[in-house]
Amino acid sequence: MTKTEVKICGLSTPETLQAAVDAGARFVGFVFYPPSPRNVNLDTAYELARSVPTGVRTVGLFVDPDNALLDQIVTGVQLDMIQLHGNETPDRVKEIKERYGAQVMKAIRVGSDRDLEGVEAYESVVDWLMFDAKPDGANLPGGMGERFDWNILAGRDFKKPWMLAGGLDADTVQEALAILKPDAVDVSSGVESARGVKDIEKIKAFIEAVKDYEQA
Repeated sequence: MTKTEVKICGLSTPETLQAAVDAGARFVGFVFYPPSPRNVNLDTAYELARSVPTGVRTVGLFVDPDNALLDQIVTGVQLDMIQLHGNETPDRVKEIKERYGAQVMKAIRVGSDRDLEGVEAYESVVDWLMFDAKPDGANLPGGMGERFDWNILAGRDFKKPWMLAGGLDADTVQEALAILKPDAVDVSSGVESARGVKDIEKIKAFIEAVKDYEQA
């Protein structure tokens, strides 16, 4: 069985970052989107990113960022990947990738099969894809704790590695892995004790659930 990597997103404290690393997370995510309760400032992100050990990849989440914001963050924080979680077009994704020389992941919000129609255009310009839920009326992209119908992705092959997000926690991730075979799973609200507050024990439980599924 191919190993499924884990990304813990929305980290904002040294303690929860360390818990994620110690438990075996392959990716750690920092949110740079002020409306989000998980938003971190430049100084905090810098201190967190510099403590991440070799072998664990740092990911910065942005929503329709302009170059001024990206210039500030990418210059000031050591990021291995830029995650684009807004309405960025394939051309904009390509521009960002070429401008900053970092790996880029594009999040696709899925509510029906129709939402996958534009995936091919992104596959030629990204390093990773992410498939996340598309909550009705939600103002914040991601981190809403809602899942989508995972069967929409069942049996589909993608040209780039991909992550599954949306409504995952220690109780649901094994169900998701029984239906799909993502290269990685991403969790944010599913490891929180309150909105925007990461829980060390939930982080450990989530990663253990992924490991237990693979060893079963």
